[in-house]
Amino acid sequence: MQRMKQMLVLVLVVLCASAKPLSALSLIDGLLPNGNFEFGPKPQQLKGTKVIGPHAIPNWETSGYVEYIKSGQTQGDMLLVVPEGAFAVRLGDEASIKTKVNVVNGMFYALTFSAARTCAQEEKLNVSVSPNSEEKDWGMLPMQTMYSSDGWDSYSWGFLAESNQIEITIHNPGMEKDPACGPLIDSVALKGLTSPKRTRANMLKNGNFEEGPYIFPNTSWGALIPPNIEDDHSPLPGWMVESLKAVKYIDAAHFAVPEGKRAVELVAGKESALAQVVKTTPGKLYDLTFSVGDANNSCEDSMIIEAFAGKSTLQVPYQSTVIDDVKLLSVRYPGRP
Repeated sequence: MQRMKQMLVLVLVVLCASAKPLSALSLIDGLLPNGNFEFGPKPQQLKGTKVIGPHAIPNWETSGYVEYIKSGQTQGDMLLVVPEGAFAVRLGDEASIKTKVNVVNGMFYALTFSAARTCAQEEKLNVSVSPNSEEKDWGMLPMQTMYSSDGWDSYSWGFLAESNQIEITIHNPGMEKDPACGPLIDSVALKGLTSPKRTRANMLKNGNFEEGPYIFPNTSWGALIPPNIEDDHSPLPGWMVESLKAVKYIDAAHFAVPEGKRAVELVAGKESALAQVVKTTPGKLYDLTFSVGDANNSCEDSMIIEAFAGKSTLQVPYQSTVIDDVKLLSVRYPGRP
C-alpha cells in the first residue's frame, strides 16, 4: 500500500512544451528475429526442457544450462505463464543467450526484453553488446522488485552501436545453485533512438518523454528503466535515473498519459527519481513546469511528488481518484553558473 501511495505519472518541461523528435532510422524497430523464441529446438536437441547444443534455438546461441519453456508448464506448485506467444527460455546459473543484429554504426539503441523471476530474491541479469570500446560497459539489471501483477516485467537498456553488426548477450550471473531458479526471458526487441536537442521552447531534452525504449504493444506493463542509468547511454534519451529503484516508461494505449503518447511513472515512490542537467544564466529566472496525473492503473490513494530545480524545491500532494485528472505545476528558480 505504501508503494501504491506514491505512484505518479510525469511530463516535464522548462518554459513550455517541447517539440516532438523525429523518428529514428534503424534496421530493426521491434522484435528481434525469433525474439519471442517461438521457433525452438528440434526434439533431438532437447533433453526434457534442457537445450542441447549452442545453436538449437534459431537465431540464438546458448551457453550453459538453458531451458526451453512452454507456457502452462509447472515448476513444483508454480504455473509458468509466458506473456506473449507460447514459449520462453530460462537461464540457469552462469547461462547466457546471444544473437547478432545488423544496426547503424554510431547510433544509440534501446534494448527491451520481458523477464520473470522464478525463485531467488536477488536475481539479476547482465546485458551487454559487442564490439564495445568502453571498459566494463554493461548493464546489471536488478530483479528483486517485480512491478506487474502477473510476475513479468519488461526491462530496457541503452547502448551505442560501434559497428554495423553487433552481438547482444543476456547473461544470468548466478545467485542460486538450482538451475530451475533462473529467470525466464521472452520477447527481446530493439529500437533506434534519436538524440533529442534543446529548443527555444524547452530547455530540457526529451521533456515530454516521447523518445524512449520499445514498448511491447500486447503487454500492459510498459518498460522499466533501471536505476543509476546515466544519460549518455540511457534508454530514455536526455534523462538520468538517479535512484535506487527503477522508473517505468508507459504508453497512452494502456495508461492515462497527460500529454502525447508516452510518460514516466515513478513506481517506487521516493526511491524513483529522474534528473537532467541544464545550463542556465546567473541572475535569469526559469520556470520548471510539469504535469502530474494518475496512470489509471487502479491505484487510488494519496500521492506526493518532489521537484528540485537549483536550490528551489516544490512538494506536491496529489489525491488519486482513478479518473483522468491532471495537475499542471510550476516552480520558479534563478539561474546558476
